[in-house]
Amino acid sequence: MPPTDLVGTTADRLEAPVLRVNNGHGSSEPFGRLSAAMHIEQFSIEDIFAIVPVKRVDDRGFFSETYRSEALRSQGVTADFVQENHVYSAERGVLRGLHFQTPPRAQGKLVRCIRGAILDVAVDIRAKSPTYGCHVALELSAENWKQLWLPPGFAHGYITLEPDCEVIYKVTDYWAPDCERGLAWNDPSLGIDWRCSSSDIIMADKDRRNPRLSDVDPVFNYSPRIP
Repeated sequence: MPPTDLVGTTADRLEAPVLRVNNGHGSSEPFGRLSAAMHIEQFSIEDIFAIVPVKRVDDRGFFSETYRSEALRSQGVTADFVQENHVYSAERGVLRGLHFQTPPRAQGKLVRCIRGAILDVAVDIRAKSPTYGCHVALELSAENWKQLWLPPGFAHGYITLEPDCEVIYKVTDYWAPDCERGLAWNDPSLGIDWRCSSSDIIMADKDRRNPRLSDVDPVFNYSPRIP
């Protein structure tokens, strides 16, 4: 299915107001000169959004609030993060995914790239979702400083667009090998453009054996957001 992304020709983005933060209180007023701010970018796939923290740069370097719970709460996310992972990939074309954990150990993830650039992909695998099988593909890089939030109910993966990439992501539950599942990165029904020739992709052998979406038993159900 076509992506709902920020990088392809079928991009469908809904821009929310900048979240202003001042003295510990958030508001959705337009961005002004304040001590900190985070921009929220929404997609047509419900419950996924990007966060763009502001960098405050001077001749010493920069300062940036890379995580603020108010930014997530403004989008209805109240889950706590229990673990943070740091991943280094040496080569361009390293593909990790598509992965998810089944209930009761399902994970929400907040992903960012602090060195290099990646294409981050989230596939909706929630049964009865109006966007079931659709995906978001967003470039995350040390330059654009964007982060992607994906809740439980999505298969996640990314590919490195440059050598020497470092990715950090927070998760809402611990790694549980017994609940770990995968989805085929090259499932034609998903229509993901990984921006890399299949012959140049580097990945774990186990991820080459992941099933297509049509062969995956549904373990997540879609729940419409209550206004």
